[in-house]
Amino acid sequence: MKGLRLFIPPFAPDQSGAAGVFCELGGLTVIVDAGGCAGNICGFDEPRWFSSRSAIFSAGLRDMDAILGRDDKLVAKIADVSRKIESNFVAIIGTPVPAVIGTDYQALKRMIGKKTGLPVMAAACDGTRLYDDGAGEAFLELFRTFAEDSQGPQKGLTGLIGAAPMDLGRIGRQELIRACTGASRQGQFPAAEEYLAYGLGGDLDEIRRAGQAEHNIVLSPSGLAAARYLKDRFGTPFTAAYPMELIPEREKILQEALRRENERILIVHQQILACSLRDEISRRRERAGAESARVTAASWFMMDPACMQEGDLQLQEEDDWTELVREGGYDLIIADPLFMRAVPDYGGRFVPLTHFAVSG
Repeated sequence: MKGLRLFIPPFAPDQSGAAGVFCELGGLTVIVDAGGCAGNICGFDEPRWFSSRSAIFSAGLRDMDAILGRDDKLVAKIADVSRKIESNFVAIIGTPVPAVIGTDYQALKRMIGKKTGLPVMAAACDGTRLYDDGAGEAFLELFRTFAEDSQGPQKGLTGLIGAAPMDLGRIGRQELIRACTGASRQGQFPAAEEYLAYGLGGDLDEIRRAGQAEHNIVLSPSGLAAARYLKDRFGTPFTAAYPMELIPEREKILQEALRRENERILIVHQQILACSLRDEISRRRERAGAESARVTAASWFMMDPACMQEGDLQLQEEDDWTELVREGGYDLIIADPLFMRAVPDYGGRFVPLTHFAVSG
């Protein structure tokens, strides 16, 4: 049944993904809601909220504010806060309420910019889409707003797009760069001397330098739209890949995937991680002289056609998942443990691969 969930929790929504992109960039982030969506972001979907400072506010919409569309009150609140807190920009993030009343985000951006004198970005989230949609919109807004014209690429400079806790979990900037450096030395990533980890422990100067990057690596589907924008604007090529070093218990996963010949394996995660893990399984099997496994990548989130192989699947409903597992004949499933609650009769092998956004 469409929308019915009996076992799998609701996933992190688009406003949480957008807020995660802006979190560490020194801006003033305003969730246009009555308080509940901002509370969910700070309490559940943003792990950095507990260990670092970030100016995330709720618009505090009351019933009549929403009914009458009192944008002037919201603008006045933001202007007041901007005078008290030093900020590089204002980011307004939508929720179901502004979506229902048809909020004009372009008008809001003009009004807020005039009152504050700050650059203003908007992510028109509506709470019905998933985190990667919101994150993708936020990444695109960042580069459109702050990426500066460039005289050409700087040799060895590589950008990392799509790095946010929803996909990386609690992995920090240095750990990410170390893993990408290792992948580069092993020939899985293009050679690089310096990394710009957009939105993860960096600042707006990295966004401004985006046009200087010689190459971009897209770590999750939420970064694909921004990578294509940068390619169109600056000619920057990109590779969609995820470093193996960042996958929890990767050796256990790989050992299990290499145990037997002629197996059917299902990997469920964000698309780029799942496809990168499939490629690594194929490489290891080839080195071991083993027969290739039939590995399917599936995701509840974005599935970009350019990254898909034959048989890859986009999941929508809980019923899709239960039918896939019961009829797919998979010998091994690699997925978040929460998914397995819906298929208690699965008789094959299972290896957990946590996805932070699934528990939202």
